[in-house]
Amino acid sequence: MRTSVRNLHFPTGISLLIGLLMIATAPGFGQRGSTETIDATAFGTSTQLGRNFGVKIMIYEFSDPEDREILVQAFAKGQNDGLRNALEKMKSVGRIQIPGTLGFDLSFIREIITPNGRTIRFVTNREIAFGESYWSTQTKSFNLTAGEINLDDKDRSKSGGVLFPAAQLIVNKEGELQWELNQNAWKLTNIIEWK
Repeated sequence: MRTSVRNLHFPTGISLLIGLLMIATAPGFGQRGSTETIDATAFGTSTQLGRNFGVKIMIYEFSDPEDREILVQAFAKGQNDGLRNALEKMKSVGRIQIPGTLGFDLSFIREIITPNGRTIRFVTNREIAFGESYWSTQTKSFNLTAGEINLDDKDRSKSGGVLFPAAQLIVNKEGELQWELNQNAWKLTNIIEWK
């Protein structure tokens, strides 16, 4: 008799779980609206010359001005490590997929309207691999991934961008913010927008 009681509760339990998951995910879809996807080809520069791979950036929503202010304050207090910690605490506003990785969430994405289209800038904390952490103390400080995509609505062939897979943000000798890279930047071309 117990077996039949358990069998009756199993379908009910599954139905309840599916219902709860649907309710829990419904507000997420409503808040973010439609996802924008940008596909690009990354071409190596300098020592990576001749290598290329596809990059996919999915934008769920653009970051608020308040998020930018949080990052500015975090950098002012803790420099690069403060910025990384603040990015780690932010909710995901997008995702980047690079071959050879599982992809990772983007914590900050900003859209800047330009005369010919728009510029999209993004930055997120970068996961440090175990081998990288164990063998090299130098690369641990390059704990950010950032990039910029310039979209030209008038002439698509002029669209382009840059990807910094392992970077840190520093203040240079002139007192200006500057990206310091662990490896060379990757040039982004062949950009396709999917709205």
